[in-house]
Amino acid sequence: MNATMKVHLETIKFGEIQVHNHVAVIPLFSGNGDGPDYLTMKEAMESHFITITELTEGGSVPELKVKNTGTKPVLLLDGEEVSGAKQNRVLNTTILVKECSETVIPVSCTEQGRWSYRSAHFQESGHMMSAHLRRVKNESVAYCLRSSKSFNSDQGAVWEGIRNQSEAADIESPTGAMQDIHEAKKEDLDVYLEHFTLVPGQKGILVLVGSKVAGMDMLSRSDACRIINPKLIKSYIMDAILEKQGKAKENPLETAQAFLADILKCQEQKYDSVGHGTDYRYEGGKIVGSALIHEDTVIHMAFFRITPAEKAGSMAGLSRRRSFRR
Repeated sequence: MNATMKVHLETIKFGEIQVHNHVAVIPLFSGNGDGPDYLTMKEAMESHFITITELTEGGSVPELKVKNTGTKPVLLLDGEEVSGAKQNRVLNTTILVKECSETVIPVSCTEQGRWSYRSAHFQESGHMMSAHLRRVKNESVAYCLRSSKSFNSDQGAVWEGIRNQSEAADIESPTGAMQDIHEAKKEDLDVYLEHFTLVPGQKGILVLVGSKVAGMDMLSRSDACRIINPKLIKSYIMDAILEKQGKAKENPLETAQAFLADILKCQEQKYDSVGHGTDYRYEGGKIVGSALIHEDTVIHMAFFRITPAEKAGSMAGLSRRRSFRR
């Protein structure tokens, strides 16, 4: 594991655990500095510094175009959703879009039943793909990076996951939109969100559902975490409210520490990022994850727990589906 990532993981500090029902959230802190300055997608869109559009008038499902007219980079997070244009999409990987640039970004469709314009530009939907689906997508993107050096996802697996969530939530969406699931469950999500408050200086979260770690996300800057944290929290809660509830872990700190220790044992591969920095992919016996590192700073990292059965099923599906483009 590269030195920047290793030091970052070894110096993470835990905040006071916050628990509601069968979900526990541990705030994460780091003393490694904030690194380079950037804007979040929300900030950049509200300030009209970036526009996200279809690649061409006809559109291309796995690609969008981002124009950044500002003088700061813009952070687009893996799993963040944009809505509008010909169909809603999510980011396939975390990208630090370069300042004063035009960039083609890799995405996945989250609205299978629509391919017609609703708007010229995309908007931030306010949603992030659930942690489980982010993990599924993370695996397929890592597979494509190894095989073809591309950030494509297994689009079929993404659609299947959204359909499964719709059924679990008892939601019928006219266009099979992930956004409709999140909006239908808004009240449930908001109730949980009230119990998981941001702590000053916080840079990330580690989440346990029942007795197991679901995953963790961490950003380099606390001001960015403040803006993105609600979406991150709801990404994990969505899975928690759709699954059978279990008891919260009696000693979650030990489980969380073990999760961090397992990350340090992961195998690492690196790839050129679409924007600033280097994209790192991680895989271990029970963990998959990714990180974007720029200027010796871990800009964003996300790790998810995976069972041997889930890993075996994912690899079998990926080997059957060699083409990830529609």
